[in-house]
Amino acid sequence: MSSLSRELVFLILQFLDEEKFKESVHKLEQESGFYFNIKYFEEKALAGEWDEVEKYLSGFTKVDDNRYSMKIFFEIRKQKYLEALDRNDRAKAVEILAKDLKVFATFNEELYKEITQLLTLENFRENEQLSKYGDTKSARNIMYTELKKLIEANPLFREKLAFPSFKASRLRTLINQSLNWQHQLCKNPRPNPDIKTLFLDHSCNAANGGARALTPVNLPVAAVARPSNFVPLGVHGGPFQPTPAPAPAPNPNALAGWMANPNPPSSVPPGAVAASPFPMQMQNQVNALKHPRPPSNSLGLMDYPNADHDQLMRRLRSAQTGNEVTYPANSHHPSTSLDDLPRNVVSTMRQGSSVVSMDFHPAHHTLLAVGCSNGEVSLWEVGSREKIVTEPFKIWNMSACSIPLQGIIVKEPSISVTRVAWSPDGNFIGVSFTKHLIHVYAYQGSDLRQHLEIEAHVGRVNDLAFAHPNKQICIVTCGDDKLIKVWDISGKKLYTFEGHEASVYSICPHQKENIQFIFSTALDGKIKAWLYDNVGSRVDYDAPGQWCTTMAYSTDGSRLFSCGTSKDGDSFLVEWNESEGALKRTYVGFRKKSSGVVQFDTTRNRFLAVGEDNQVKIWDMDNTNMLTTVEAEGGLPSLPRLRFNKEGNLLAVSTADNGFKILANADGLRTLRAYEARSHEASKASIEMKVSTSAMVSALTPVVGKMEHMDTSSPARPTPIPNGIVAMSRSIEKPRNLEAVVDKPKPLELTEIVDPTQCRQVTMPDSKDSVSKVARLLYTNSGVGVLALGANGVQRLWKWSRNEQNPTGKATASVTPQHWQPNSGLLMANDVSENPEAAVPCIALSKNDSYVMSACGGKVSLFNMMTFKVMTTFMPPPPASTFLAFHPQDNNIIAIGMEDSSIHIYNVRVDEVKTKLKGHQKHITGLAFSTALNTLVSSGADAHLFFWTADSWEKKKSSPISLPPGKAPVGDTRVQFHNDQIHLLVSHETQLAIYDATKMECIHKWVPQEALSSPITSASYSCNSQLVYASFADGNIAVFDADSLRLRCRIAPSAYMPQPTPNSAPIIPQVITTHPQEPNQLAVGLSDGSVKVIEPSEASRRWGVGVAVTADKAGTENGRPSSSSAANNNNSNSDHQQIQR
Repeated sequence: MSSLSRELVFLILQFLDEEKFKESVHKLEQESGFYFNIKYFEEKALAGEWDEVEKYLSGFTKVDDNRYSMKIFFEIRKQKYLEALDRNDRAKAVEILAKDLKVFATFNEELYKEITQLLTLENFRENEQLSKYGDTKSARNIMYTELKKLIEANPLFREKLAFPSFKASRLRTLINQSLNWQHQLCKNPRPNPDIKTLFLDHSCNAANGGARALTPVNLPVAAVARPSNFVPLGVHGGPFQPTPAPAPAPNPNALAGWMANPNPPSSVPPGAVAASPFPMQMQNQVNALKHPRPPSNSLGLMDYPNADHDQLMRRLRSAQTGNEVTYPANSHHPSTSLDDLPRNVVSTMRQGSSVVSMDFHPAHHTLLAVGCSNGEVSLWEVGSREKIVTEPFKIWNMSACSIPLQGIIVKEPSISVTRVAWSPDGNFIGVSFTKHLIHVYAYQGSDLRQHLEIEAHVGRVNDLAFAHPNKQICIVTCGDDKLIKVWDISGKKLYTFEGHEASVYSICPHQKENIQFIFSTALDGKIKAWLYDNVGSRVDYDAPGQWCTTMAYSTDGSRLFSCGTSKDGDSFLVEWNESEGALKRTYVGFRKKSSGVVQFDTTRNRFLAVGEDNQVKIWDMDNTNMLTTVEAEGGLPSLPRLRFNKEGNLLAVSTADNGFKILANADGLRTLRAYEARSHEASKASIEMKVSTSAMVSALTPVVGKMEHMDTSSPARPTPIPNGIVAMSRSIEKPRNLEAVVDKPKPLELTEIVDPTQCRQVTMPDSKDSVSKVARLLYTNSGVGVLALGANGVQRLWKWSRNEQNPTGKATASVTPQHWQPNSGLLMANDVSENPEAAVPCIALSKNDSYVMSACGGKVSLFNMMTFKVMTTFMPPPPASTFLAFHPQDNNIIAIGMEDSSIHIYNVRVDEVKTKLKGHQKHITGLAFSTALNTLVSSGADAHLFFWTADSWEKKKSSPISLPPGKAPVGDTRVQFHNDQIHLLVSHETQLAIYDATKMECIHKWVPQEALSSPITSASYSCNSQLVYASFADGNIAVFDADSLRLRCRIAPSAYMPQPTPNSAPIIPQVITTHPQEPNQLAVGLSDGSVKVIEPSEASRRWGVGVAVTADKAGTENGRPSSSSAANNNNSNSDHQQIQR
């Protein structure tokens, strides 16, 4: 529909409202979909007219359009369901459940089950999280408040909530003007003409044979608009102010809109808005994407993996929560204040080489990665003005490079960084270079570890970015070879996109709802878009200037911008209308010619910044005229490089003298001062971290630990494969990993934490129970609680609240949590055997934190985590259950290790044991699934590992763990998969070991001795699988590098345990577990029943930030013979080589 036709609809809406045709007004609003009358919607919602509410909504969105729409419909149907329950109308509630709410089971079956369980309660207010549900009126008001926020946030309603501003009776005025014009054209105009119809053009009959003076024509008095109490439509939304008439409604299928418009206009009216989802290929997929169905993990109301513990409450209650849908700021910003911009120079750093690219860490807002023209990569802590790490460029494995690249490097060794970028989780840094290569570093503490080297393209690699297609972290690259490539984090090439006819200059991966795609720009000015398939480009458009262009989205992903420079030096900054594939607005303020290519960035969904003309130029996104310029006290190059941090309160800008400046606003200054204050307080701590000196190292030569190496010369031993990267034949795309390179990392001195002031810790309240030691310990998957199972079969839960001291509501050692219990006072107490000392407690938590399954020598009990009620019991002994594990892809399937050494594959839904796995000789002590390998690994008290297929349940291999001479094959053996689902951590009281599960063989092993010689009691990977934590029977806790089992840090018992009293029993750390989102946070359960959460100090923030030890020419380290680092254990043929740090 054209813009004029759209405006005609608004005129008709005004006319119908003035004439009091109320039903017709709202019918037209719904059918046209141009204007959503929030006031009318409110009236119907508060009146409980649910059918009309959904009918009206249907003109604007469908339930599966996006996560906001789904949440809107869910809230409405949930309220309808609760009202039926409140009326004790069970039949109606069941009807709503089956007819209206069933659709949500498609996206998350667990949520649907939990809603269904409300039918079993006499009063749904018995549910702990619904106990504050008031009467119907108040509940509807709360619901409407939530709906209003969702509607305002939903991109499908953008610019449909405000009625255009124009005068009353505008349609009548236009008709009168038309009649006046017609009257002027009459050959014999008559005074006071009688207008009887609008169906025919007006004309006057001849009278008195002569012309008369013209008289304005007006409609009959009966038809003239009469005064009314009608509130102008433009203010119907309350807070919504009148806006200029919007342009045609955007096609919700944005990429399809681009494809359907082969000759887009150079510009569209300013009112046009960007639309959301992008289409798939093929006709059936395009049709499906008219109402795309978001995946469950993208929904505010169903995003269990990242939601808080009390999931059902966060799904059922009406009030907004921080872990549900995030509401972007209203597109109509308040008046812009220059104080919001980081304009004040707070520090200047000297890099030493020209700065090419910068990127702030996504979570640590003062940590800046810098890439330089000499190939160097540095990490700066701008809060302390310190350069933490510098990595000069070098090829990690020259022998693996292609012959052409080797020749180029020999002939011209100089190389420059083209892009440096953090991964979204902050665990990796990607670096692209001007010659063929990309490097990926793993970031840990203050260390950068070489993770991956890929010869990605022929020639220059122009850009690099991280993406998450199919929830898998990937690296996207482009280069002078006209290709775009996608790699997984292990270096495997997943996709190659061909189609550009010139060097690909930049890439912009993005996701809208469930559609993931990549924009790319080439040096011929072409813009293309790609889905993660091999079908080819979806669009082909020209960028302004038709040369070097980069693209970027606003922080909330709702608006698309591009910036670039033509070959003639003309620069462009534009916003795109995605639905039309055309320019929405072009920003002005560039000088006429640039000597190079300008670079830009966006921040706070509000500002655009471009480095040009020795300054930073800034625009408000909604205004094409430049807002201000920042010279940063001078010294900037003609085209400065710039980067905002994720909060938008700091801005890094490159300088002409090979450095950069940090600019801040008031919030940024507070951030920097807070960091300085923490550093100052840390420096004043009474006891500093105890780092081993040369004398200590000499004295502790046999103390720290021993690394057993696999004999690589033996055909029975596999070649160690760190991080699961299998060696490839030499080619241009061969990835090289850290352990494959010639230059090995230097060993780190051991960091020792010996005093409580050197770390943060908190003891769970009411946790100490000398009668019942902590047998099993878990974090909730949402990271907001800790769950402990005692030897007496009772489970206890502690939860952190969201408040000013803890704004995230996540577990932290800085805030004391609450010992959480339902109002009913119920305990989660298991059925206990007659001989509790012989029982083996076991526990497993569902992925959505709704259920916990546990046993302690008796039947397995399934508890509701909100009410603590027992939902069901099963598997009565004998034999007793000793280990529990949910199948990762089906919560109804449980692997249960048994006391009689068998493993039962049990289906909870049908209450049936599907199969029994046999092979172990003693009770089962560990179970771990790998979805990537379709494998179940079991471990037993017989010190054996068994590998099973996870569908046919056939045994693939069994293997005993290697025990010290004379050690009987007994003791609990635990298993846990690395995040890559390939490497397996195996812990036994005698050792830690890393297995390659693809070969089912051990590749690294660490054996305790001397100062760490006590038996290992428990071990666990950190959430990012970069660290391994282990506890020992003497109270020590050790922190290792996960890829090599190199010891980084020892936490002495004196750092977190109270001083022992005479005749008191020793306190032993029974079990250790790690936070699901914070890699440096652990929890430990002790033999006295207490539970502690431990984190590094505020100053260090990470465990094991040590000092590199350098070897002298005589081959000694600090006065003693040098030895291989634990990370280099692949180079020795000795199975028992000492590793000293």
